[in-house]
Amino acid sequence: MPYFLAPFAGWFISGCLKYLIHLIKYGKEAHLHMGNGGFPSTHTSTVSATAFLIALGEGWLSPAFGLAITFLFIVVIDATGLRIAVGKQAGVLNTLIQHDKDHEQLRERMGHTLLEIIGGVAVGFLTALALYYSFSWLGLM
Repeated sequence: MPYFLAPFAGWFISGCLKYLIHLIKYGKEAHLHMGNGGFPSTHTSTVSATAFLIALGEGWLSPAFGLAITFLFIVVIDATGLRIAVGKQAGVLNTLIQHDKDHEQLRERMGHTLLEIIGGVAVGFLTALALYYSFSWLGLM
């Protein structure tokens, strides 16, 4: 099973979906809103696609899936906790030095909401299912 394709597929599908959502929401300015944060979580999609493909290919009780799901939890904790704190710090810094002419505005939207994380897990799971059945159909199992 070509597991190495899962993170690329999860990242690509999630990124395209996020861009389409931004295109509908912001029109021609969609590219200005891309980056960390937003629906679905691309980080979560990338890791969960890999984790779920491992579960489907190796088993839900396999050591490899245990390791993959651990990594997924670390990514989710980072996305919902640490990066939200970084965004809040950026907001404080932007306020403190807003009068400096050379100050470049720091990005404040860094983390993810629970809905964005769930969206990322769903995209990852669906990506893993598509890859698993495609690989099975092609006889690559």
